[in-house]
Order: sequence, then C-alpha cells, then structure tokens
Amino acid sequence: MRRHGQVLGIRPGLPDISRLGYGAAPLGNVYGDIDPAEGIASVHRAIDRGITFFDVSPYYGLTVAEDVLGRALAGRRHEVVICTKAGRYDRDVFDFSSKGIQGSAQESLKRLRSDYVDILLAHDIEFGAPEQILGETIDALERLKRAGTCRYIGVSAYPPGVLRRAMEARTLDAIMSYCRYCLFNTDLQELIPLAERRGTIIFNASPLGMGLLSDSGPPGWHPASATLCAACERAAALCRERGARLSDLALQFALGLPGIRSTVIGMDTPALVDQNVESSAMEPDPELLSRIRQILAPASEEVWPSGRAEWEELPGEAREISRTGGRDWNP
Repeated sequence: MRRHGQVLGIRPGLPDISRLGYGAAPLGNVYGDIDPAEGIASVHRAIDRGITFFDVSPYYGLTVAEDVLGRALAGRRHEVVICTKAGRYDRDVFDFSSKGIQGSAQESLKRLRSDYVDILLAHDIEFGAPEQILGETIDALERLKRAGTCRYIGVSAYPPGVLRRAMEARTLDAIMSYCRYCLFNTDLQELIPLAERRGTIIFNASPLGMGLLSDSGPPGWHPASATLCAACERAAALCRERGARLSDLALQFALGLPGIRSTVIGMDTPALVDQNVESSAMEPDPELLSRIRQILAPASEEVWPSGRAEWEELPGEAREISRTGGRDWNP
C-alpha cells in the first residue's frame, strides 16, 4: 500500500516534496467561486496531513490564488515547497520577456508573502515563440535563480513535445504538464527517460483531466470533445453504481506512474483534502480500473490544440494538432 506521506527529495538543499501535491488553482475561483476562509483552512489541513508541495500561478484567478495561498501560509512558509509560474497572466495575455519574467516573480513574492519561491516555471511556454522561450525566457529564470529569488527553475506546457524540446535545448530543474497522464491520456510517460538523463524532475498536474474525471464533470470552458466528455460521464456513472468515485480511481491511477515527482490535484476545502489524502493511500480496484479504461478507450489519447504554430515542427506536434481539428483553444 502506498502512503500519501511518502516524500521524495528534489535536489540537495530543497525540502522534500510530497508525492501528492496541492493544486491551488481552485483558490482563484477557476472552477467556481469558493469561500476564501475555507480555502485557507484547506491549505492548513493539507500541511497537517503531510502535503508539502503547493503549485500556483498568477494566472489562476488573475493573481487571486497566489494571494489566498500567501495568506494561508502565514507562519507556515517554512513547512512547504512553493512552485509558482511566470509568463502567462490571462486567457490571451502572455509576456515571456526578460523584463516581464523578472517583474512577475517580484509581484508573486509580494502576494505569497515570501522572499523566495522554491520553484519558478515559465508558464505554458507553447504560447511563446520558441526562440524567445529557449533563449531570453530561460536566461531570465537562470538570473533569478542566481539572485536567490527562486531555488530551481523550469517550464510548463500542455504538449509533451514542447517540453521535450525545452529539455533538449536547456538545463532545467523541473517540467510540468497537465492532463497528459490520466485515465484517458498517458503520453507524459514518454518524457521520463529523457528527464532522467537530463536530471529534470517531472510534475504531473490535473490527474482528473481538469474535472472530466469527476462526478461534477468539467467546467464550461473545457476544450475536450463531446466524445471524451460522454465517455467520462459513462465512466462516472459506472463508478457510482459500484459505490466508488471516478475521481478517486483517477488519482490512484495517476499516482501509479514511477518517475513522477509529485502529482498535483486541485483542492479548496478541508473535506476534499481529506478525500484525496485517503484516496492516495489506496491502490485502485483492478477490475473497476479495467472497465473504466475500456469505457474511455474510444477517446483514448485525445488531445486538444494548445500553442503557436512555430512549435509544430517538433516531431509529433503537427500530428497532435491535426487530430484535434484546430489549434485555437486557450484555457
């Protein structure tokens, strides 16, 4: 039996990272309005239950998530590892320039009420020009690391091919993707051998597929196809018939992938923290898991468009975009 409290060191000098990570996007009302007091209580409950890794971004709720997390961590900053991001600020607002990255990091420190962040990622780099990301942007991150503003640096993106190119081009401490290792898509695992060779750790976010793999279903802005949404609805119904929750099964499945440093799932209430911690301590029911995977098979490995055309030259990326029938989605 696995335990949520297992921790994995990142590199010498950085506190241990829990294999179950707290995704702070819901604190910014990304999935619906929340009570900030309950959100703060959920952060405290998470720390008390052994969660040490907290992932956030100025993009989540237009800085609201960072502010709520910063208030929640007052007096407890030393107990956690904070990962925040820079470069993306709204649906269509990006600034990957050196000046933009520098300014964003300083503003994040104010909201987080900290004089440093543990990990700073360039956010959704597929929306930036490759030459800028792989040069100016990462150069800026490296300067912030040398200055002590952050301890480790990296990038996040939805398409694994973009992350592959970044790892091949530059030395990165960490990468993050989302919805790319879950019950309906498992291609994040293809990056593990390269990451191990390069000494880069991987964070897997959104094991519930941004709400697809939950009883409540996805938010209205979700880019998934009708086929995938319908398959997930059938999967959730079968779980209910069995007295189980699809979200629990999805989290347990994602946690089973070796080579992932932390699996980040959104939380915003103490009850949800308890549910995820308890779920993560269990193995998935193999028979139910097999049935759910069969239900999702017609939409297996579905992806949606994300990013600029310049990245399409990457092996596999043009194929990925063509499978979605477009490339104009922004989360």
